[in-house]
Amino acid sequence: MKALADPIRMQIIALLAKEALCTTHLVEEIGAKQTNLSNHLKILRDAGLVDTEPCGRFTYYKLRADALEAVAVEFAGLAATAREAAAEGRKRSC
Repeated sequence: MKALADPIRMQIIALLAKEALCTTHLVEEIGAKQTNLSNHLKILRDAGLVDTEPCGRFTYYKLRADALEAVAVEFAGLAATAREAAAEGRKRSC
């Protein structure tokens, strides 16, 4: 969840959902500094949400749709649990 908690990382994910991009393109689209963007990309790579693909002197980043789908499934399960708890009026006593 930490990987998805930052607005810049969410922008990166939205852009990579459309196409593979290199850091230069991401800097142009997002307007962040290259070093800042590289740090965000490292977090996304470490979380397994983004893969790299070397192309000449550039590295292209692409979204791992399967990893994002797995996160979505987890969130959907949490939402279902929350709905059930709300419907049953569950509260822990203080």
